[in-house]
Amino acid sequence: MKLLKVPFLVLGMLLSAQGFAATAQQEKMTNCNADATEKELKGDARKAFMSTCLKKTEPAKAATQQEKMKTCNADASTKALKGDERKAYMSDCLKKK
Repeated sequence: MKLLKVPFLVLGMLLSAQGFAATAQQEKMTNCNADATEKELKGDARKAFMSTCLKKTEPAKAATQQEKMKTCNADASTKALKGDERKAYMSDCLKKK
């Protein structure tokens, strides 16, 4: 019975450690919230500010990913890759750029 407790304890510690790590979205939320508080925004003005603040970096990231996808897709088409070979190439290409 004691042997079973140790692996569960270790597993529990690992899972709880991940819960404490702040994600990029959580950090962004914290920063936007602090800015809204500093500006003393309330109600609809605060909601609008938070919405805009949280979306600020998303379009740039999405545009970059779309450009990567277009470039890799064009390269794969030029090389006439199909099936698993194309999937492998696309995966590798998207990780590199």
